[in-house]
Amino acid sequence: MTKLVFIPLLPLLGFIINGLCGNRLPKTIVSLIACALPASSFIVALVCFNNLTVTGVPITETLYTWISLDPLKIEATLYLDQISAVMCLIVTGVGTLIHIYSAGYMSHDESLARYFSYLNLFLFFMLILVLGKNMITLFVGWEGVGLASYLLIGFWYRDGQKTAAGMKAFIVNRVGDAGFLLAAFLIWYYARTLDFQDINAFFAGNPVSSSVISLIAILLLVGACGKSAQLPLHVWLPDAMAGPTPVSALIHAATMVTAGVYMLSRLNVIFLHAPVVMTLVAWGGAITALLGALMGLVQYNLKKVLAYSTMSQIGYMFMACGLGSFSAAIFHLYTHAFFKACLFLSAGAVIHALGGEEDMRGMGKLADKIPLTFSAFVIAAFALCGLPPFSGFFSKDEILWSAWSSPYGGSPLLWGIGIVTTGITAFYIFRAVIMTFFGKDNASGKFRPDIHVPPFSMSSVLVALAVFSVIAGLVGIPAVIGGKFDFGSPFFSFLEPALGHFAPMAGITERGELVCMAISVTTSLAGACLAILIYTTMPALPGVIKRKAQCLYNALSQGCYLDAAYRNLIVAPLDRVSESLLSGIAENALFYVTVERASAVARYAGNIFSRLQNGSAQAYALYAAAALALILWWGVVNV
Repeated sequence: MTKLVFIPLLPLLGFIINGLCGNRLPKTIVSLIACALPASSFIVALVCFNNLTVTGVPITETLYTWISLDPLKIEATLYLDQISAVMCLIVTGVGTLIHIYSAGYMSHDESLARYFSYLNLFLFFMLILVLGKNMITLFVGWEGVGLASYLLIGFWYRDGQKTAAGMKAFIVNRVGDAGFLLAAFLIWYYARTLDFQDINAFFAGNPVSSSVISLIAILLLVGACGKSAQLPLHVWLPDAMAGPTPVSALIHAATMVTAGVYMLSRLNVIFLHAPVVMTLVAWGGAITALLGALMGLVQYNLKKVLAYSTMSQIGYMFMACGLGSFSAAIFHLYTHAFFKACLFLSAGAVIHALGGEEDMRGMGKLADKIPLTFSAFVIAAFALCGLPPFSGFFSKDEILWSAWSSPYGGSPLLWGIGIVTTGITAFYIFRAVIMTFFGKDNASGKFRPDIHVPPFSMSSVLVALAVFSVIAGLVGIPAVIGGKFDFGSPFFSFLEPALGHFAPMAGITERGELVCMAISVTTSLAGACLAILIYTTMPALPGVIKRKAQCLYNALSQGCYLDAAYRNLIVAPLDRVSESLLSGIAENALFYVTVERASAVARYAGNIFSRLQNGSAQAYALYAAAALALILWWGVVNV
């Protein structure tokens, strides 16, 4: 057994141990097992990453032949190239930090072993997803993270709303999964392979019609939208906040919602040969980014603000994929993992301090009471806004510059949407900062410093994530401020063998990038300053605006009524059909045939055969003689 297989195997071992024996072990041992095994997985991933950087040759490990039905042959093969190496380090690194944080956050929960076993299972399936060499292996991980998210979102299953939230996430993702499976069937039909490298090589030759490749790309996009919570399949994401806060951090920062971006990047050749779908991906991502930011603007639940923020930031990544800048999408995915995990876990520390309060209207003046949490949250907020020198600045700048300069549909309008979204992002996150840590003290009586100050396991993780929220972007410094022009920074150079080289349109100059960068930073600063000004000096103004724009506020706060539309146009009609046709007619008919008539036939047959059991020995001898005569006759006839 070689090293690569240990990356997913170690978290799986944690799931097995805590799942089977955790209830009989001390909580300290449960936490140690759950945290140590993902940490060991991170070390193995780091060693494999180092080998990859030295040799430049992807690592392939075939475990066994899974399916062998000529001509279909599927092998359980793990594959570590540049993109999967980055994803493995993100999943295991950030995932380990979230596990360590959970040891303090969930220490008093009676089902700690079950929680950690699910968390380890989540990492295992996500690692299978990013390490799979073919679509079937990826799909195992794809479905697995859906299962693990269902278990974790509904972890407190005694609460019906939390269970419903987990079920909603599971069902909505099945819609996207149907698109992914149909795309896989079409790819097999035309390419006769499901191996990623062979798929990209096949479609690079463009041997099929544009309509076929566009259909495949659209179906893949449907799958990606479901997993990454993009319009119109984003409705599960806000409800996913029902789970414990570390679960929200894991789903939003390092695992599930990043899977769609990874899949688009892995099959980038298909999209590059479907220009119409590329345009759809870019504009869909831009609109999702804008609407996600607007929806976050009107939320009062701190975790839901961050949930819509994730939807918006993933929209940026989709926009980059649609512009052919797949490396920029992965770069933003990488920096986003640190600052979004830091935001969620800082929010968790606030909720922990206030005994479960999640509404920002029940917070305020916490900066002096939990200063470390406040500092971590503000640092991550700066990174989210894309302000220099924080990590989000470097990655978001590459995406915005791609929107302006990409030969795959870049335009001033698309760039403009990205810039507006940047300003709104800065506004809503600093609105959250002011309402949570400053302003009026609405938390009096809830804060108890003797037990609710974050323990070391939580605070140390916040410090680590805050540091990475600052420095993580240094591997991708833009050309005009020190990097090599044409997206040639170390991060982009490393990803180039897997994702190709992005080159701006001819005639694009460094001065244009500087101007775009300056506008982006200015817009972010303006949004942040406006939020600080309004919520510190004019706290009544938001209420006035809300009353004057009540219709718009209601639409945004209700997720643009997509939930209601799905409920009224799809769920309710299906319920009526089920109740009237299936329950009222089909079920009654089935009951009549399988129960009533079957029992009647059984009773009739029983009555007949019961007459043979009359207790007469002479009758039994007659039956035996008749049976023997029939046997002899059959034997004579068939000789």
